[in-house]
Amino acid sequence: MTRPSRLIAALLTALLTGVLAALVLGAPSHAAPSGIPSKATAQSWLTALTVAAEGSSSGYSRDLFPHWITISGACNTRETVLKRDGTSVVTDSSCAATSGRWYSPYDGATWTAAADVDIDHVVPLAEAWRSGASSWTTAKRQSFANDLTRPQLIAVTDNVNQSKGDQDPSTWQPSLSSYRCTYAKMWIAVKHYWALKLQSSEKSALQTMLNTCSS
Repeated sequence: MTRPSRLIAALLTALLTGVLAALVLGAPSHAAPSGIPSKATAQSWLTALTVAAEGSSSGYSRDLFPHWITISGACNTRETVLKRDGTSVVTDSSCAATSGRWYSPYDGATWTAAADVDIDHVVPLAEAWRSGASSWTTAKRQSFANDLTRPQLIAVTDNVNQSKGDQDPSTWQPSLSSYRCTYAKMWIAVKHYWALKLQSSEKSALQTMLNTCSS
């Protein structure tokens, strides 16, 4: 191989190495919450859910859904989800995340500061209140607000979570359309387990999202 050829080969190798490294480092990494059903199961649950007019927000307060609670040692629910959903997460003695990377599947953004990440209640607390949780005990509402078994809690971009507020899928869906299938399955799983009601417009939106799922 001539000197110019060797130089070109070396440059190409360096370029390829850099590109691959960038792809690996920049690749989204996100640990999905547990309990996300298959499309078929989600469809069965959606069909079985009770459709009714939305209840009143009268009497609602976030304080009626106590969170975040201690999960293990010094770690509360928020810190537990931050560790589950992040990569290379480092915590201090009080379990607060001091570094890490968090990919937000709602909008495709990646963050390196825990302060930029919110833990979203997939089915918002106020939505749950209007859908049947107003009649629950405080203990049951606490279990709902800190549910790590169902796909109810997920780390996302803070201002995206704030813009979502207490909206259901008929008025708010993840801007990353490729995640809407998963979001619908998560929403349905939570409402099914907790026996919460659906509005007709909410059910229609969920069905449309579910139709985009391949499995």
